[in-house]
Amino acid sequence: MRTIKMSTETAQISAQSPPAGLYGAALRAAFVKLHPRALMGNPVIFVTAVTATLTSALALRDMAIGTPGAAVSIQIAFWLWVCVIFANFAEALAEGRGKARADSLRATKAETTVKLLAHEADQAPRLVPSGALRTGQLVLVEAGDLIPTDAEVIRGVASVDESAITGESAPVIRESGGDRCSVTGGTRIVSDSLIIRITAEPGKSFLDRMIALVEGAERQRTPNEIALNILLAGLTLIFLIVVVTLEPFARYSGIVIPVITLSALFVTLIPTTIGGLLSAIGIAGMDRLVRANVIAKSGRAVEAAGDVDILLLDKTGTITFGNRMADAFVPARGTDTRKLAMAAFLASLADDTPEGKSIVELAERQLQTVTRIPEPGSVPVPFSAQSRLSGVDFAGIRLRKGAVDAIERFTGQSTDPALRARVDEIARSGGTPLLVAENDQILGAIHLKDVIKPGIRERFVALRAMGIRTVMITGDNPLTAAAIAAEAGVDDFLAEATPEMKLDYIRKEQAGGRLVAMCGDGSNDAPALAQADVGVAMNSGTPAAKEAANLIDLDSDPTKLIEVVMVGKQLLISRGALTTFSIANDVAKYFAILPAIFVAAYPGLGVLNVMGLSSPQSAILSAVIFNALIIVALIPLALRGVAYQPSSAAALLRRNLTIYGLGGIVAPFIGIKLIDMGVTALGLA
Repeated sequence: MRTIKMSTETAQISAQSPPAGLYGAALRAAFVKLHPRALMGNPVIFVTAVTATLTSALALRDMAIGTPGAAVSIQIAFWLWVCVIFANFAEALAEGRGKARADSLRATKAETTVKLLAHEADQAPRLVPSGALRTGQLVLVEAGDLIPTDAEVIRGVASVDESAITGESAPVIRESGGDRCSVTGGTRIVSDSLIIRITAEPGKSFLDRMIALVEGAERQRTPNEIALNILLAGLTLIFLIVVVTLEPFARYSGIVIPVITLSALFVTLIPTTIGGLLSAIGIAGMDRLVRANVIAKSGRAVEAAGDVDILLLDKTGTITFGNRMADAFVPARGTDTRKLAMAAFLASLADDTPEGKSIVELAERQLQTVTRIPEPGSVPVPFSAQSRLSGVDFAGIRLRKGAVDAIERFTGQSTDPALRARVDEIARSGGTPLLVAENDQILGAIHLKDVIKPGIRERFVALRAMGIRTVMITGDNPLTAAAIAAEAGVDDFLAEATPEMKLDYIRKEQAGGRLVAMCGDGSNDAPALAQADVGVAMNSGTPAAKEAANLIDLDSDPTKLIEVVMVGKQLLISRGALTTFSIANDVAKYFAILPAIFVAAYPGLGVLNVMGLSSPQSAILSAVIFNALIIVALIPLALRGVAYQPSSAAALLRRNLTIYGLGGIVAPFIGIKLIDMGVTALGLA
């Protein structure tokens, strides 16, 4: 498993840079997106395209009649179109990643012949094409068969290869009943056979929805994105009014401003940078989840994850490993710890359970010099439900480990009061005590506990720094839950939890104005998953859980919920950072273009030419070129996302203003000056 995990991480890292083939496809798509219907989805870029069309017509007219400065007009028109193309390119590049993923998923779909059963006991299945299947029908799938569409196992146990969807090479067990009865279309049976009941019509399976989602065909704008689009449209309208009123003001001042110059001023002042990158940021956010093997049913779910206030996490498998593991040896009075460790070691050598292996590993760490070779002539004693003991016999010595009452019956002795007190303490803390005996002597106890996953406490600290409260959900009694919650570092816990209690808890928090996220995999989690603002269902879970959730984790890793929150916050921060940069860099453009326009009428405005630009024509052309180039320069940042460090909202605002606000002001001063020097040196203006 470690090798698989490392290879997955490597794949995710390499996926951060788009494959070279995507660039050509994205560039072609950028020209296709010049269709007015496609451009109207982005108000700022649509207005830029309209302005570029008008400017092109005027530039061609000036060129035809030989108007002075026509060459500069042509260049301005060209760079306005480049601005539109680069904006389309950013969106197409983000979409291209999803389409590449969708193509790989589509390759797993195939029209096959399936064995249709009339009823569960049918011994003569009928062969039919998979496309003819309908909800509720029964199908027999055997080793090597492709599962035709989403279904529920109603009989049998089998290994299923889900690597085509999850990327995980190890087969998983699917069986009837419980939380592992769901199978996904496009996966393949590795061993044994299953009888499955179809739960999805052809073309409406989970795989079909995945393809549509990652391809972006059904991507809807989120409320935050809609609000930002309204803001950008409002700013565009404001700057349109500003630019239009400049023309009569110029005439009053005794100068004439060419329409092309006003067009250049208008495009450089409106927030074209964020307008060109806004869609790419949203698509890239969903793509980052896809690379983490999480499918979002909507961009709204990803965005909501960034605003989550409370995180509900199951104890078993999320906060703890779920298997009891040996934590300490507790010797009885008069017994040496090493003797207890050696006896526990020998009694557990033949024990293949996770508990037995953990006892052997703990003893090896404490004893340091010990061999796993059994004693000569030893006879292992396997665990049985009747005796509730296991151990080994050799050379007249009988070593046993097991439950307290079972060991007392085996030895005929009562536990020493001091040891009994320690055993009771272990039980109260949520652990499991096992006694170890040699013949009729009780040597001591082994403390088994549901071990907290390494690093989970630090992750909760990071979540707390984000302002997110963590709540552990468990079926344990309150005393055990409190002990584990304290060790894990969660902020609160819900003990002896039932589906109704989970649902009531979420509703109560939402009534207080808080956003709640939770993960689950069982049918009993479905109501809470549907109620939560962000519900993450495990791919290994039931159809009911996956239908209720708005995010699906293909790896079935409950801790992925923390990554989902991080991606959501990164999406919101990236959008905010680039919006700040886009609005801030208009300041420099004022200093570049406005003095160039009015310096002839008002020579005193020359003092505002702080960049020392060569000429009015050079200043305008340089600002337009910078306006286009800054979009392509920021595409990698939009796709990768702004790095997120857990901190308070105030700290994030300060960081945004310092890096992207100040950077948005300074960068254009430097960039426009460098472009002006190049334009002048080449004699372009």
